Amino acid sequence: MAKLINKVELGDPSTKKQNFIDVNLKLLCCRYWYLDLWDCHDMVYPFWRIYWNKNEGGELTLQDKVYKMEPDFLYIISPFTSFSTRYLKRHEFDSGIHVSGKNLSERHNEAYYERKYLIHFFTHFNLGTPFDNVFPGIFKVELSDHLKERLIYLTERLKVENHDFKLTFNLKLQAFIKEAISNIGVELWKTINIDERVLVVLRFIEANIEEKLSNSELAELVNMAPNSFSRLFKEEMHVTLHSFIQNRKIAKACEIFEHTNETIEGISFKLGFSDRYHFSRVFKAITGLSPALYKSGRYTS
Repeated sequence: MAKLINKVELGDPSTKKQNFIDVNLKLLCCRYWYLDLWDCHDMVYPFWRIYWNKNEGGELTLQDKVYKMEPDFLYIISPFTSFSTRYLKRHEFDSGIHVSGKNLSERHNEAYYERKYLIHFFTHFNLGTPFDNVFPGIFKVELSDHLKERLIYLTERLKVENHDFKLTFNLKLQAFIKEAISNIGVELWKTINIDERVLVVLRFIEANIEEKLSNSELAELVNMAPNSFSRLFKEEMHVTLHSFIQNRKIAKACEIFEHTNETIEGISFKLGFSDRYHFSRVFKAITGLSPALYKSGRYTS
């Protein structure tokens, strides 16, 4: 037994250091809807999604792979994944984003709506660096009994309240998300073991995302030549340094759109773009939507 407390401020009696990885979970939305149209094509967004359908008939498509959504599974979609959705009972559009449906409430007879519509739960969130920079993909996770219990609680509460959530709901939603993503598999989380020099730069980018960041400035942080660091970054992150910075700036823009009334011009200036038009081109290239459409919220889920 250790005789001295190693870290007084932590109350830790051991002399052995422990290393933890912080997960900076930020909730963006959580809803429980009935859908009669879900024709969404080539959606690309800078946040995670968890989808669950209570009944069959929904499909997700990633490149040439089609996922026929089953009620016993969650479908987790990582940031910047280009994917499409479809509700087979009413499929009308082969391009664009078309959604029709409403929030389920206590007033609805859910059994009746389940026969006529697609009953759809979804939540969007970010996990922070480096977890938001994993490979794009759709991950199918079986619903354990514990996850089912949490999901029942969340969907029942969403029928009562879907605006100002109490602390208990927030805690249970966060626990549900963390438990769900922990079941994806170790292959997804290889980015947490990346080179320490890249991690230093990732943290710097997150803290200074509103600045104009150059390759040479970032390479200097870790005492490397710009070309050498660019190669290292691409090897570790599987994306160029320039593309990564653009993606994170657009992710920040989406966050600002979600939570403020900031103008498109204001956001483009705040994030270091030369003008609104440059910002709009980059935003659409990454998300598939114009900033105006994203800001309007009409793209839905």
